[in-house]
Amino acid sequence: MNDDRDNLQLGAVEEHGGILTIRGGGARRNWNGIHYKQGMSRKNVGTTSLSANIATIPPGGVAYAHIHVDFEVILYIIEGKVRHEFGAGCKQSIENEAGDFIYIKPGVPHEVFNMSDTEPVVAFVARSSADEWDNIIPYERNASTKAAEETRSARITTDLSH
Repeated sequence: MNDDRDNLQLGAVEEHGGILTIRGGGARRNWNGIHYKQGMSRKNVGTTSLSANIATIPPGGVAYAHIHVDFEVILYIIEGKVRHEFGAGCKQSIENEAGDFIYIKPGVPHEVFNMSDTEPVVAFVARSSADEWDNIIPYERNASTKAAEETRSARITTDLSH
């Protein structure tokens, strides 16, 4: 899937003397396997410390492992059922469904799975960053496992050489 995360329709924003509106959620954009309705951020309405939009994970879809650097995220699941695999190596998991709120602390690695092969997951997403995706980095799920194996191998090699 293409990442067209900066494909904004600035003309979709209506200014009403201090209240700004995007009717119908604006255009759709894609990032990391998720479809987003254009929401509000620094780029289109000039927010300074928050952004929000509607995310849709298609049936069977995955938002690959990533980390939010220095910002918080709150999700509200509107439709569907999702599984977050999170923490070091994404070895922990939790399932959430329509009606659940989810809070993700800054720096927590996580990967998101739509648990249905037939229905999308739809969620309201709010971030404590006005830049949406600018402070998100990919996370290698097996990085902590690889590092542990390399450390163990180094110890074994050192032990055998003595």
